[in-house]
Amino acid sequence: MSECNCSCDVDLKELDFEKMDDDIIVCRCEEITMKEIREWIPKGYDTFDELKRLLRVGMGPCQGRGCRDIILREISKMTGVPVCDIPSGTIRPPVKPIKSLLTASKGGEYE
Repeated sequence: MSECNCSCDVDLKELDFEKMDDDIIVCRCEEITMKEIREWIPKGYDTFDELKRLLRVGMGPCQGRGCRDIILREISKMTGVPVCDIPSGTIRPPVKPIKSLLTASKGGEYE
């Protein structure tokens, strides 16, 4: 499709989709772009945990629930390794953000 169906008069042949793709923010918590991910995979950082240590992806409030799958697919695309063969990374408790009030107990046996 080379023409946009809206009234914006954009010729899609002139758009640089690769550049646009690079500017996409993959990890919203840490504001990491696809370009940053793509820069490090060829340098040997080809697992989620390695990228996590380097770029802090998956370390924000969502704990990787928003970016993990996107990053794993990009690693797969760039390395040729199937997604199912790429380690999905270490997930540490709590798996979901919880209020600290829920972990605190009054009158428990450990007081």
